[in-house]
Amino acid sequence: MTAKNQRLTLVLLALAAIVGAALLALSALKDQAAFFYAPSDVSRLGLPLGRAVRLGGMVEAGSVAREPDGVTVRFIVTDGRATTPVTFAGIVPDLFRERSGVVAEGQFRPDGSFLATNLLAKHDEKYMPPQLKGALHETKTLEK
Repeated sequence: MTAKNQRLTLVLLALAAIVGAALLALSALKDQAAFFYAPSDVSRLGLPLGRAVRLGGMVEAGSVAREPDGVTVRFIVTDGRATTPVTFAGIVPDLFRERSGVVAEGQFRPDGSFLATNLLAKHDEKYMPPQLKGALHETKTLEK
């Protein structure tokens, strides 16, 4: 076997190993991927039952209700075209409130509601923590 054939064989084996590793990684991650849905996607495409998904949208005004157990929160997520009721048992993020963005991770129930295992509150690009905002204001006052 000539040196040229040896190099070609080595390159082909390396390429096959890279492709094999990529396919193995993709098959392992397939079950871990959480797809993102908006309420109108769910009404249009149907319920993705039995899979971990993310539901995103705005918390509808007047929909947040806390259960007597002090841990369970029920609210409605909307995207302006459709709504989905959500139940979450746990500590809600500080930024969670009505008319704010939220991403809920969990699973859909057969009745169309969503059981969240994790909540991520979203804020706009103008958000600044109150502590930092106060310190920034004091700094600008001192500079004048």
